[in-house]
Amino acid sequence: MALIAAAIVVSATLGFRLERQRGVAVAYLARRSLIVLLYTVLPFVTFFNLARADIDVDNGVGLILAYVAVIGAAVAAWAIASRLEHLSRPAVGAVISSVIVANTGYLGYPMTVELLGSDELSEAVLYDVLVAGPLLLIGAFSVGAAFGDRAGDTPRERVRAFFARNPLLYAGVAGLLAPDILAPDLLVDISRILIVAILPIGFFAVGATLAEGDDEGRVGFPPALTLPVATVSVLRLAVVPGLLYLLALPLIDLPPAYLLLAAMPCGLNSMIVAEAYGLDVRIVAAAITWSTVVAVVVAAVVQLL
Repeated sequence: MALIAAAIVVSATLGFRLERQRGVAVAYLARRSLIVLLYTVLPFVTFFNLARADIDVDNGVGLILAYVAVIGAAVAAWAIASRLEHLSRPAVGAVISSVIVANTGYLGYPMTVELLGSDELSEAVLYDVLVAGPLLLIGAFSVGAAFGDRAGDTPRERVRAFFARNPLLYAGVAGLLAPDILAPDLLVDISRILIVAILPIGFFAVGATLAEGDDEGRVGFPPALTLPVATVSVLRLAVVPGLLYLLALPLIDLPPAYLLLAAMPCGLNSMIVAEAYGLDVRIVAAAITWSTVVAVVVAAVVQLL
């Protein structure tokens, strides 16, 4: 946890400082790097991890309940952001997608090993691949296409944007259909190394985006805990795992890794969705920052206890 926390702090701080020194070009290049990841590294990672996923039927009910919990929180996010906070469409989309996308890979895997033990890692991978992955590919990208200001004006244009700007969808479908022989150990191992390598790039982009907003007087570093950001953090860190626990309580013995990954902070991929479709990137960056800080601090306290 210490190394992960250090990587997050160093990357975000570096992005913030470079943007302040070199100007908005740094923030632009940082966000464009996320688009490059979307069309190169992430499809590679998605394909080989899904191709090697081992689906355990005994855990199926827990996976279904996880979908119900996240979708329920996303609906609550839409209602709060649009009806109570009266945010713009890109801002509403940013709130919803930030609730949907969780950091189940970058933080979820190491936290599982640290807090639950390596024996629980297989269930964490199962949740990440079969719940978090599809929620990103279909859920968050659909929200981006529906609410973003770069997705088109008509429903037809927005549907076209969903399919045209969603390479992970095709990589995911191909991965589920591919036999194990197409996913050799070497390539799977490389894909998991790339997941770790993406972490500093993503948080560098978060820091640069926050600095860009700070230049305009909108965001500081650390960012202000605004109402939309607080809404995302509470829904992501408390409501999603709480709903999952309550839904599972009378039905199954919920795997601990499922509950832990359901409580992960906002995922870096929500930045990619925001940049691809024109959602409010600053809300997403601030939500990632605050929810990650809270999650890491809570995990460290639990580990000490």
